Amino acid sequence: MGAMSRRLGTSLAILALLAAAAPVVPTAATAAAQARQGPDRPAVIGKRVIGESVRGRDIVAWHLGEVGKPRVLLVATMHGNEGAPRQILQTLRDGQTIHGIDLWVLPTYNPDGLAAGTRKNAHGVDLNRNFPYHWADLDGSYESGPKAGSEPETRAMMRFLRKIRPAWIVSFHQPLHGVDTDTKRPAFSRRVARHLHLPTKSFTCGGVCHGTMTGWFNDRFKGTALTVEYGAHPGPRQMRRRAPGQVLSIWGAFRGTWAVGQAGD
Repeated sequence: MGAMSRRLGTSLAILALLAAAAPVVPTAATAAAQARQGPDRPAVIGKRVIGESVRGRDIVAWHLGEVGKPRVLLVATMHGNEGAPRQILQTLRDGQTIHGIDLWVLPTYNPDGLAAGTRKNAHGVDLNRNFPYHWADLDGSYESGPKAGSEPETRAMMRFLRKIRPAWIVSFHQPLHGVDTDTKRPAFSRRVARHLHLPTKSFTCGGVCHGTMTGWFNDRFKGTALTVEYGAHPGPRQMRRRAPGQVLSIWGAFRGTWAVGQAGD
């Protein structure tokens, strides 16, 4: 009886090791979507042009991960002169398959501003002051446009958010180096800060942040949106090698084929 118990225990241990090392099998829907996208970008399961900029440039969102998992949207380059964090999103898009999350990435929200190297869009409007949430008629660096939602980029994002309704949005900016805690769920902000190795800060805009995307989303939807600011000059190693895995780890997601040892970089 003792020998039989030992043999059974050994067999169970071997089966546990084999199960842990087994490849992650995508759902049928995810596998079909990956097959349609081709081998060049195995992480991509879909692509959507959500709208066009003032100059007619496409605003493109990429669908990654696994359908049915927690839905997350990552946004970068809302301000055209804050382009470094888009490397995080491009790395996720162009890398290995992603597991444990239903992820949308929008690397370049303001393509006209990026092309011109300016904060604003081609109309000279700060897109993060143009949303219909506590909108105010602002001038100067924070020019808010003739009215709330006046810009094609703003309207495109609003339609997209109504369509996908993410549970979480992280909007990447520069150069204030921190994670905003003045948001709907400060505990989530602190979690993001821990995973990204950034300090927590309160971005209050000196009172009210008028017309912001995160403010509009937090007011209208059940999900949570927050702002993450990197410094003025984050290095490519941080943006392309460390940060992508750190971002996924916020939700326990990971990249690659195998279920073991993929939680981060």
